Amino acid sequence: MVTLRNAVALVLLLVGVDVSFAQATGGDEIQTNLRPVVSEIVSPTVRNPPSFVGVVKARVETNLGFPLSGTLAARPVDVGDTVARDDILAQLDPEKISADVWAAKAGVVVAEQQVKSAKDAVQRIRELVARGVDEKARLEEAERALAAAQARLKQAQATLARAEDVLRSATLHAPQDGIITAVFSDAGAAVSAGQPVVRLAATVGREIIVDLTEPDIKALPPNARFDTRLLADPEIQTGAQLTTIDPVADSATRTRRLHLTPERIPGTYRLGALVKVIPVGSDDRQITLPVSSLLKTGNTYSVWRIERPSGQIQRIPVKTGGTLGDRIQILSGLETGDEILVKGIHSIQDGQIVGPRVSQ
Repeated sequence: MVTLRNAVALVLLLVGVDVSFAQATGGDEIQTNLRPVVSEIVSPTVRNPPSFVGVVKARVETNLGFPLSGTLAARPVDVGDTVARDDILAQLDPEKISADVWAAKAGVVVAEQQVKSAKDAVQRIRELVARGVDEKARLEEAERALAAAQARLKQAQATLARAEDVLRSATLHAPQDGIITAVFSDAGAAVSAGQPVVRLAATVGREIIVDLTEPDIKALPPNARFDTRLLADPEIQTGAQLTTIDPVADSATRTRRLHLTPERIPGTYRLGALVKVIPVGSDDRQITLPVSSLLKTGNTYSVWRIERPSGQIQRIPVKTGGTLGDRIQILSGLETGDEILVKGIHSIQDGQIVGPRVSQ
């Protein structure tokens, strides 16, 4: 037998009106016009970890130059050369510098003779004064002349030491074992004090650097670890640990540089080698939602979760990660099976009852 309730429900269904029955009244009241919603059921997907290209670099890389100006006479090293500590990297033309040293040496000889003469004069006058032949005033004058001559000798010796130090500075030595990674001046060029002539990368201590965008950095776990593979030979690999992240982004690319410390240094991980860098996560599955499903308040994000079978809407705060195209990674706040509103999020109120899911 067709009851009155069934007849009313059939009529409403035929005219396209959503029908639901209020559970709280035991099914005696009819609630109509519940809004159908476009939603998505949370289901973690297998993570396809992103990969990046990094470069093997020396942890310590230094530009080296001379502390004085001059003409570059020789540069016996070139890019790619391996050098040992104290090896000669470059030399300035020593002609003028050597002349200064010889002049300083001559000044020392003259000052030494002046001191000797002043000492002899003091000795003679002292003997005459002792015999009462000469005046004591002359002895005092001779002693003052000796003191002045000794001071000039010290000054000449200091000038010689400075000239010899400058001469030593005209030869650029390697401060440590390393590899020449750049040259800036050739023989015959005029260089000024402090101007770089070569760049030396220390042999000991290497790192892998990679430039990432802010979303990519945000998606990394704390104390991130990476797998790295040599691009030229993927069979050669090693793990790496995140050491530091540059605090300032590059003004052109808006990326920040990550510094990774390899667990070991394969022989083919040479300076400048390109490597594939893959983040290692503790879980190989992730939750993502359409970016359009998120509500932003200040620096926090939330979504509308639908409770079934009641259809009640509830606003849930979530922690987000990196963006993947038109979707965004959800790090916390949701569980598998949650139904999330993905369209019409700005026309919903907390606690509102909505209708069934519909296809987009």
